[in-house]
Amino acid sequence: MDEKLKAFERLLIIMDELREQCPWDKKQTIESLRHLTIEETYELADAILDKDMVNIKKELGDVLLHIVFYARIASETNDFNIADVINSLCDKLIFRHPHIYSDVKADTEEQVKENWEKLKLKEGNKSVLSGVTKSQPSLVKASRIQEKARAVGFDWEKPEQVWEKVQEEIAEFKHEVDSGASHEKMEGEFGDVLFSLINYARFKNINPEDALEKTNRKFIKRFQYLEAEAAKAGKQLSDMTLAEMDVHWNKAKEF
Repeated sequence: MDEKLKAFERLLIIMDELREQCPWDKKQTIESLRHLTIEETYELADAILDKDMVNIKKELGDVLLHIVFYARIASETNDFNIADVINSLCDKLIFRHPHIYSDVKADTEEQVKENWEKLKLKEGNKSVLSGVTKSQPSLVKASRIQEKARAVGFDWEKPEQVWEKVQEEIAEFKHEVDSGASHEKMEGEFGDVLFSLINYARFKNINPEDALEKTNRKFIKRFQYLEAEAAKAGKQLSDMTLAEMDVHWNKAKEF
């Protein structure tokens, strides 16, 4: 524990020195750091998907730096400091884990989630869904909405029911397309298809954001192989037929 406390103290000292002496650090505000924090979070997410423990450690450090940086800036206006941040977090964790720090019973993950959402309402949230962040990517937001609704009992009972809903939404989308519906109606039905697929993924313990990102990476890898093979043949992709490209594409699937 002493080693951890010393390391954290060292970070706080360095942060103070940078804020007082570095021209760039002195200039930063809570607003100016926001986009950088988002970037660092995505870099951490990339490292996690890559299972790159070296970079996970590095990116965690970058995120921690931002947390300390925000707290240092806020301390200058006497709004809060890093101790306030940590103590507030500790208080929240204790309050939201009464099965650990009180006599509430919760033996399963689902019971913990149900208690969590009920406690959030006691904290003043007017809706179970009020904790869903507006600026989250829509795919992530859909997952969070569904998880929160499930925590208070609003959910399907079986995955088979959800799959039926997926098929129903696909049929409705196809109907709008085939009937020459407006772009707005097709868009609405397509959104319903995505939402229902995300719901089914939840029942199968598949993280849709991770699944889509892995597919993105797979496509990029295969497409770049296709580009490389075309270059070896002295061709541009635009000069190749689809049949020629399919040969290389199928080859790329073997790797």
